[in-house]
Amino acid sequence: MTPASTARDAAAPSEAAVPLRTTRSFRAYRAGEAVTLAGTSVHGVALPVVAVLELDASPGQVPLLAAAATAPAFVLALPAGVAGDRYPKKRIMVGTDLAAAAVVSVVPGCWAAGLLSVPVLYAVTLLSGALTVLHQAASIAIVPEIVDRSQARPANARIAGAFSRADTAGTYGGTLVVGLVGAVRALWLDAASYVVSAWCASRIRPSAVRREAADRPRMLAAIREGVGYVMRDPIQRPLVLSLAGHAYADGIVTTHFAYTLLTRLDSGSTGLGLVMGVTAAGGLAGAVVATRLVDRHGPARVLSAGFLAYTVCGVPLLVARPGPVWLGVIALAGAVRTAAAVAAGTTQRSIRQQLCPPELQSRAQQTSVWLVTGLRPAAALTAGGIAASFSVHSALLVGTALCLVPASLLWSSPLRRLTVMPALPLAKDGPHAS
Repeated sequence: MTPASTARDAAAPSEAAVPLRTTRSFRAYRAGEAVTLAGTSVHGVALPVVAVLELDASPGQVPLLAAAATAPAFVLALPAGVAGDRYPKKRIMVGTDLAAAAVVSVVPGCWAAGLLSVPVLYAVTLLSGALTVLHQAASIAIVPEIVDRSQARPANARIAGAFSRADTAGTYGGTLVVGLVGAVRALWLDAASYVVSAWCASRIRPSAVRREAADRPRMLAAIREGVGYVMRDPIQRPLVLSLAGHAYADGIVTTHFAYTLLTRLDSGSTGLGLVMGVTAAGGLAGAVVATRLVDRHGPARVLSAGFLAYTVCGVPLLVARPGPVWLGVIALAGAVRTAAAVAAGTTQRSIRQQLCPPELQSRAQQTSVWLVTGLRPAAALTAGGIAASFSVHSALLVGTALCLVPASLLWSSPLRRLTVMPALPLAKDGPHAS
């Protein structure tokens, strides 16, 4: 598929398209994923409190706990993509949700029995992270199977909006619940959210295309097939590489973001919480405007503008001085930055879903996840090295400047000619109901 033909092959609305608000599978999917994301946000608030205040975790143990949460994504992203393409996605979603509910319940269960320890938290975090990787490989790639292809962009925008609301509500709600009932008991809410998500996933009725068993390549061959497909495609290759570059640049900045607010800008915990809350809320705005922007300006311009806006909105952190006015400016810039990221993110996801054959959806998605996840630890090390050799401000400056690279990469690639959304290719064997 050439870029020119991609630009011509706009996805025409299907006669069989059903409004999203009346699509039971889509409503069940969005509700279940939003509920479990809210529970995960509660988990993100409660688990550090359990580690530090309940178990007196040392400064050396806390980073290990954070590493345990991110390591599974890099190790398992590509195999999870193979599993998502090879087995029914709905079954994976239900199974991983129920397993995650059981894993999270170990923490309050061990606490009640007097057996809770930091190594138990390591194990729970590793297992939860692995289940999340497998779940997301199926849950992201299942969207084209539950909505008409002409509705991919509004569907992804609505999903992003629901996720932004759930993330914000879970963070603030988790803080409140931890204060009322304690951090350990709050984790029961996270476990319950997985059960609700499993029930919602069980109500999804996807149509799927799956290879017969005799046609399935071995794991490594299947991984190579997925990675090779993405890297050979003239549209998806620069898209994935730009996302990876953005993750690396953003990782340099976020490594010292909270540190800068708390030290150089004297924000205090309240100011930090305010900035983070307003920043997260910007995601809802990005989800609302994403579809309109793509319709008016085209996906290439929305993606490039999103990356550029992200860079511009990082400048206030570089020049800010202590005081509430600057905290407000940083919070507002953070909201715009998140809105730009969500608008660009929903657009790139829709492009990938509409270009990718159904039998490669999960592997194409997980190739991106693997590259992005793999570069984040490198970004943190880079930020630390620059700060140690020069200063924290130098690290922020380098990270902000590098955010320009993804926009340049996109605009120098064939993707810049993508003025309309591409069409979803048909599967080799034709779709059939699962």
